[in-house]
Amino acid sequence: MKATTHLLEERLLCSRAFRTADTAGRLRYDEPCPVRTEFQRDRDRITHSKSFRRLMHKMQVFIDPKDDHYRTRLTHTLEVVQIARTLARGLALNEDLTEAAALGHDLGHTPFGHSGERALDEIMDGGFRHYEQSLRVVDVLERGGQGLNLTFEVRDGILNHSGGMKAQTLEGQLVKFADRIAYINHDIDDACRAGLITPQDIPRELNGILGDTHSKRITSMVSAVIAGGTGGDIRMAEPFGTAMMELREFMFANVYTSPKAKSEDSKVSLLIEYLFGYYRNNPDKLPIEYRRREYTDGLDRCICDYISSMTDRYAISTFEEIYVPKVWSI
Repeated sequence: MKATTHLLEERLLCSRAFRTADTAGRLRYDEPCPVRTEFQRDRDRITHSKSFRRLMHKMQVFIDPKDDHYRTRLTHTLEVVQIARTLARGLALNEDLTEAAALGHDLGHTPFGHSGERALDEIMDGGFRHYEQSLRVVDVLERGGQGLNLTFEVRDGILNHSGGMKAQTLEGQLVKFADRIAYINHDIDDACRAGLITPQDIPRELNGILGDTHSKRITSMVSAVIAGGTGGDIRMAEPFGTAMMELREFMFANVYTSPKAKSEDSKVSLLIEYLFGYYRNNPDKLPIEYRRREYTDGLDRCICDYISSMTDRYAISTFEEIYVPKVWSI
């Protein structure tokens, strides 16, 4: 299998692509798989994890939407994966590595999206960042505290997919672009469905550059990354890169910070603050799989791990169980 894999990579991948044989390895040695590359194994470990399954019940932008067609954190992840694979293939980079990092990039996301992330960031000494938590999930929390034992390159792609951070591999760098392309475009779709904006609200000059439909925008952005990614780093060719960032600013001004989308933020903060306080006062109520690291990582870290792992509906039901009085009956 190893010889076949190497031959395929030499035939299909460009000289800048990361080869499976060059991996820096895992935190702990694992016997090689006879049929899968190391990055395919990482992909499978992520998709079979509990953290990955929980993404289906974590919101993307809107809390508890009544329409079944709004994105969740899971559908967002799947859209990121598909865009990332298209980019990797277009640039003849390692699709397996790209796919695994994309699948794991949001495993540490909180309930209630970035509202939950901000709430934990205010509580935790040293702050809270979902990409750091995603790495903690795969390194420490999964499999009853053993972690998934992923390769260095996938872990690096997970950690460095956000903001100004930069992955060490080109494949990891693709995930950042795929994430941004995915959320800008599917959030436009969801915001139109919610009545926050209409397609006509998008500045005409941006439509002229990127396209005036969901499909056209994704195609132009993906094509621009492939055109701009032939050098030493991954970048988006102009004028598409500037137009994409202006479209992102439009979304922040009209959707992400809009009163309708943020109307429940104060309730989210209060819910997470109350849950945190409850477990500080009652650490014995934490599940043992989270509490077992109290002496090494501290109680607050254990509480943070537990709350950040919750789905939206589980966080709400837990809050209700603790704080909402029950109707008495015989």
